This record gives sequence, C-alpha cells and structure tokens, in this order.
Amino acid sequence: MTMPASPGEGFTAGRAFTVVLVGMPGAGKTSVGRRLAQRLGLPFKDADSEIEAAAGQPITEIFARYGEAHFREGERRVIGRILEGPPVVLATGGGAFNDPETRAAVKANGAAAIWLRASMQTLLRRVSGRATRPMFLNADPVEVLTRLMTARHPIYAEADIVIDCLDDEGPETTTDKVAAAVGSWGPPARLPVQLGDRGYDILVGAGLVSRAGALIAPVLAAKRVAIVTDASVGPLHLGTLRAGLESAGIEIRATVTVPAGEASKSVASLATVLEALMEAGVDRQTTVVALGGGVVGDLAGFAAATALRGLPFIQIPTTLLAQVDSSVGGKTGINLKAGKNLAGAFHQPRMVLADTGVLSTLPVRELRAGYAEVAKHGLLHGAMWEWCEGFGARAVAGDAAALRHAVLESCRLKAGVVAADEREESAEGGRALLNLGHTFGHAIEAECGYDGTLLHGEGVAIGLGLAARLSARLGYCDAALAARVEAHMASVGLPARIRDLPRGFTVEALMGRMRKDKKARDGGLRFVLLRAPGDVFTAGDVPAATVEALLREEGCTG
Repeated sequence: MTMPASPGEGFTAGRAFTVVLVGMPGAGKTSVGRRLAQRLGLPFKDADSEIEAAAGQPITEIFARYGEAHFREGERRVIGRILEGPPVVLATGGGAFNDPETRAAVKANGAAAIWLRASMQTLLRRVSGRATRPMFLNADPVEVLTRLMTARHPIYAEADIVIDCLDDEGPETTTDKVAAAVGSWGPPARLPVQLGDRGYDILVGAGLVSRAGALIAPVLAAKRVAIVTDASVGPLHLGTLRAGLESAGIEIRATVTVPAGEASKSVASLATVLEALMEAGVDRQTTVVALGGGVVGDLAGFAAATALRGLPFIQIPTTLLAQVDSSVGGKTGINLKAGKNLAGAFHQPRMVLADTGVLSTLPVRELRAGYAEVAKHGLLHGAMWEWCEGFGARAVAGDAAALRHAVLESCRLKAGVVAADEREESAEGGRALLNLGHTFGHAIEAECGYDGTLLHGEGVAIGLGLAARLSARLGYCDAALAARVEAHMASVGLPARIRDLPRGFTVEALMGRMRKDKKARDGGLRFVLLRAPGDVFTAGDVPAATVEALLREEGCTG
C-alpha cells in the first residue's frame, strides 16, 4: 500500500491557476503582474485597462460622467468574466477586492488572491502627481491614502497571500517574493458539513491560525470576537491568532484563559467563562472563538450555546484529537462528578479551522492520544483502517503529509455522519457509531478523575481494544481482530489494555460508570461493536455478565 499523494500545490506541481493581485493604488500590481506573468507563462491582464477597452473611455471619464457606483458595477462584470476564463495574472484596481461579489468570485474560481502590502511612504512616492487616478484629483494624497487604507486593509487581509513591498526594493525583487509564494501555495482543503442553514465548512491546512481573520471574516455576524483558550495553548498560538484577527479589522472584545487539562471542563470553569463574556459586554453578534484542544472547544462551545441564549462560535482546534473529532459536529459540554460530558448542548460552529501546522508544537503524548480517534475512524471506515496500519506510525511521528491525510479523512467521515444524524437520534447506527470504544474509555477516564493520569485518547485506545474483544466474545468477529487492534495501539505507543495502566480498577466501579453513560437507555448498557473494519453497529442487548467477565479477564478486581 502506498501513501496517498497530497493534493498538488502551486505551479511547482504543474497546476496553473489565476493569480489576482490586489492592493492600494501605487502598490505595484501592474508592474509586478507583468513580470510575474512572464515567469509563470501566463497571459497578463490589467482590470483597469480591460474596463477602459470595454467602455471605450478612460476610467477618469467613467467616474466623472457616471459616478463610482457605475464604475464598480462594470468592474465587477469584467473581473468576473476574466476569472471564468483560462488562468491569467490579473492586476485589479485598488477598490475591486472590496466588493463582496468579486471576492466570492475569486474564491469560487480557485484563484489565488495576493495582497501587495505597501507602506504609506512607498505609496505616496508612487501616486503623487498621477492624473490617471481619479480619487487623487484635486485631493490631498495623504488624506486619501489614510482613508482608503483604513477602509481597505481589513478587506485586503482576506487575500490568500500577503507580500510586503519594502520601500527600497524594485519590482523585480517583489516579483521574486510573489513567485516564490505562488509556487508553494495551495488552498486549504474545504469540507462542507451539510446541515442546511446551519451548515459550515471545515478548513484543513497549514498556516490557518495566522490567517484566521481573513478566513472567518465572511461568516462573522459582526467583526467582533471573544477568544477562549488555555494556559498551555495561549503562549504558543494566541499572539498569532490575535495578529491574524486584528489584520482583518476584527475587534477582540475579550480573551479568557482557563487552566489546561480536563479539569477545566467543569461547572466552575463554565461560570468563569460566562462571567468574563458578560463583563466584556458581548452581544448576540459577538462570536466566541475556541483556540485549543477538545477541552477548550467543548467548554467554549457550551458557553457560546448558553450565553445570551446563544452566541455564534468558531472552532480553532490545536490538538490532533480536537481536529479529527471533537471540533466537528456541534457537541459541546462539561463533565460532572457522575461522568464525562453529562451537561452540554448541540451547538454547531460557524467554521472549523484545522491548522495542521500547529500540531508540530504538541507533546508526543498528546499527539498519540489524538491518533486514537483517527484509528477509531479507521475501524468505522474500513479502508482507512488499512491506512492506519500502514501509515499511522508516520502520523504519530509527526510526518506532515500523514497528519494532513489523517485530519482530512477523519473530518470527511465525521462530516458525513453528522449531516445524516446530527443529534444522535437514529435508532440504530448513525452518529452513535462515533462512540466506538468510548463507553469503556469514558468509564476508565472518569475513574481516573480527569487529573491527567489518563488522557481521553488513551482511554479511547483501550476502549477500542475492549470493544473488539467484547465483539469477539459475543461471536460477532474473530478474536484475531481484537489482537490486531491492540497490536496497532501498542505499535504507536498507546496503552492497549487496562493492565497497561499503572493503577487498578474494580468491575463494580467501571460497570457503575457505564450505566451512567449518556448513551445508556433505560438503564441498559449500549455498546458499539464490530463485525469487521468498516462493519460496525450499535447493540443495546449486551448481557452485563458478559461485560463483567471481560473486565475480570482484563485484570479488574471484584
């Protein structure tokens, strides 16, 4: 079995696409665009020239005779026509990208928008005395540029690539930088979660946190957010996120930091977040942004669901576990003393940004724990289980291509399941299948007290083996499958058996936890069982005595 190839990126992979240069008047879009087109072997088009040719008169005359609104309408049509054609390098006018329809057309046609960002000093030197720019006629260029930069820079920040044009560099140097960026650029993978008017996209790729403002701006009700993160993630990624949001003109009303770890999924932490949101003066158009792992995502999502009876929220998961599982699907909640996730709400995010680049900052143990959910998805899917056995070790070792594939395919699987059974209401199968290994795993995790001695993914890894063993004991699958699951968990460094843990458990305690599991019905135990990888089902008629015997066989006492 060979490793699936990553999607081709940029011109270096032989894939041509339209490049759209945006920026202020004087940024150098035309001069850089001509040079870039030569290097890429593409035609060059200047939107202003195309407009003048179509109208049969210069832009200054169009402005003077018909006004800016008429010009913008024609500009929109001309750019739209060019984008629908074969790949080109397109230099746009300074105000073109500010039109929402034009930005949507750039995205829809797979073009790469590049913002040539220049300083006031550079722009002044280039635009002074140029009569071809109608906005500068009989006006103070400093005042005009200041006004335009204030209005346009937050929109330009939504471009795919930002290139800083230094004051002392010529167009050749700027073109060098643009060509290098285009050569390595590839858009993030975009997976839709089909939930009607509550649907949203999952974006998967590297570098998304730094571009968060540009990426989330189109789905915000208003350009203001409140960030919830934790004490471990904040020092690593909060500064990058803040810069990305602020560059897109997004106001950060509040930043709430909770302690790292499962213990923060508590009533006390929920109250802390809610009080901080209220103190910051959030309203119903303020979006809550969850920056962190599954704990932060669940906590922030539940706070968003309950604050002011519901605020929009966005997931920016920073752990493998959160990227492949908890950030997708709208399940939010906290733990109670009685068990895990027993208080919560279904509250779908507006968007999920899975930045695979941040996974390089994860401790090895966290990366392994997240991989347990990838393996679960493999068992649910079938073909993906073969990928896990062939390439899972690469993902756990931090291989970027393997991690991207794991996140992308896990999100693809979960998005489909969630769309078909959003609230886990299917009588059999459906979203409940995503709980494979979790009935056992949650019970073990709860018994450990959420104190960090057992991570959620580690509990799931043991739970997957137990689910396979229970399936074999009940005659649904061969015992060899259980051995295969446990061997794979062990091969990537995860605990595979209860006996691998440094503490003991009683049958009575674990059975009590499982009876309180939110998936239990009428006091009966419900498990997700396997016939084979890709052939998984729910069962509510599992005899308690069979489960107890399995736990004793695994070393539990009582």
